[in-house]
Amino acid sequence: MTTPLRVGVLGAGGLGKAAARIIGLKQELQLAAICDSQGIVWAEGGLEASLLAGLQGDLVEGVRQAQAEGESQGGVAVATAVEARHCEDPLGEMIARAPALDAVLVALPNLPNQFIPDVVTRFLEAGHATVFVDVLKRTTAVELMFALDPLVKRARSVVLTGCGATPGILAAAAVLAAQSFVEVEKVDIWWGVGIANWEAYKATIREDIAHLPGYSVARAQAMSDADVDALLAHTDGRLELRRMEHADDVLLQRVGVVQDRSQVEVGGVMDTRQAKKPVSTTMTLTGITYEGRRASHQFILGDETTMAANVIGPALGYLKRGVWLKAQGLHGVFGCTEFLPMVVK
Repeated sequence: MTTPLRVGVLGAGGLGKAAARIIGLKQELQLAAICDSQGIVWAEGGLEASLLAGLQGDLVEGVRQAQAEGESQGGVAVATAVEARHCEDPLGEMIARAPALDAVLVALPNLPNQFIPDVVTRFLEAGHATVFVDVLKRTTAVELMFALDPLVKRARSVVLTGCGATPGILAAAAVLAAQSFVEVEKVDIWWGVGIANWEAYKATIREDIAHLPGYSVARAQAMSDADVDALLAHTDGRLELRRMEHADDVLLQRVGVVQDRSQVEVGGVMDTRQAKKPVSTTMTLTGITYEGRRASHQFILGDETTMAANVIGPALGYLKRGVWLKAQGLHGVFGCTEFLPMVVK
């Protein structure tokens, strides 16, 4: 068996916790470190998924409690191999450990747009050659990531950006669908997300609120939890979003699927009161064949798959691809539309 890729996860919210759980199910991956805004959890021999199962609130305290429970059940050897501590600069602590990591998955909230590009810049300026994968959504944020390309190349690193669900798996599906046509007229992405409790995905929901008419990134970032509660009470827990600033447009234009970003439209419905999806998530690509016929291809995600499964699963596939690219000596910033994700066993 090959040595598992050692992965660090930035962020321990809903997506970060899901990443830890999924990594624990993969033979080819090993979770070495995870951090939130308050602290870091690290294990030289890899973090046991059981330490992170069911975590609520503070990451460090949750792991410490799980360690104590493990010790009481005779798991002293496992528990003492784990370092969990609060610190003033968790990101700095993760950067210090970067040489021992094969790749970093960025599952941090991205408000404002510059936040995650700044995080990656800080890693790169530390001089460690690393693979980064993010699940950024906004066009502006992804453009800022592409602007880092010279720095990424100098650092002999790889960044794969926009590698979640949309953009991510749905934009990649559009690249495949485009092969049947000599001209692509439009790409429509309509997503549905069901979350039983919005507090599990606070950052994701705030990012979506920023797309509502009359809202902006700054306004969404400034909203308190009470403000979000009030908004969701007014909308009966549902957010319907149209003509979103989603990076599927720049990523599909970048590889020539569309000529103009206006040909790509993204929208969807989020229900924050129940787990069932309010609508199916669908990518529809319409084009003209060489015979002059107009037709559409559709790619539909199963309603039973959650947002976390459709975001983190592809991201980990792109993470393996990023490690492969680095091994081939290919460095720089790439989008989800430029390479297929690899299957992670």
